[in-house]
Amino acid sequence: MNQKNISNGTTFLKMHGLGNDFVVIDSRGGGVIVTPALARALGDRNRGVGFDQLAEIRDADGADFALDFWNSDGSRAGACGNATRCVSDLVMRQTGANAVSLLTARGSLSALRRTDGMVSVNMGPPQLDWADVPLSHAVDQLHLPLQGDPVAVGMGNPHCVFFVPDADAVALTTLGPRFESDPLFPQKTNVEFVSQIAPDHLRMRVWERGAGVTLACGSGACAVAVAAHLRGITGRKVRLDVDGGTLEIDWRDDGVWMTGPVAHVFDGTLTPEFMAAHR
Repeated sequence: MNQKNISNGTTFLKMHGLGNDFVVIDSRGGGVIVTPALARALGDRNRGVGFDQLAEIRDADGADFALDFWNSDGSRAGACGNATRCVSDLVMRQTGANAVSLLTARGSLSALRRTDGMVSVNMGPPQLDWADVPLSHAVDQLHLPLQGDPVAVGMGNPHCVFFVPDADAVALTTLGPRFESDPLFPQKTNVEFVSQIAPDHLRMRVWERGAGVTLACGSGACAVAVAAHLRGITGRKVRLDVDGGTLEIDWRDDGVWMTGPVAHVFDGTLTPEFMAAHR
């Protein structure tokens, strides 16, 4: 389905990966211009459509497609792993391929469909230098000078990972926004709380920068797996339970691979009046 801004409306898709939900707009060939105002309006679950992130598909030179990501507050998201998997699945179904290449603000990525139907994406190497996360100044990223002794990891967007005895007992809606806006993170940060279930099996809950509590966060899952391995808690391949289901994370030499299910829920049409009111 190639969506266009036509006289009777602008079409979109609603997709999700483990409950981490997205509106997908296809801007290939021109016609749709996503703005912060449009992203905020679409992200409103009462007056718009509602999403954790908006994914905009664009034409790309040297790749099958490009992706831009927007949060529900109208801010840009540098990376979104579950949306990348969803849109990659969409494009693979359109083209009949089992693998695709794509461009994001993170750089060049690749995705593929496994024989079991799960979709994997290589989210690239983690960013382990303080300036690349980014942090406001040089500190020990494995032991940040914050209460709770978190780890900082960049995955094209910043993450602050806390290891706790019981992730389900954490006051996520209180602590999430507090650390999201900590001065140590000049671009704000995603915040993950993680507990260990078994060897190489973790439980994660997440507060996403610009979105709040979500049922899953792909880039966050990747950051958690990296942080857990660097702390000596797990190996490089982990099973990670989030509120919406389970992801497989494998930190390989070529990058951090994330695998999980995707779902295409419905197609819809935005009215010309809605589009005109939120340019």
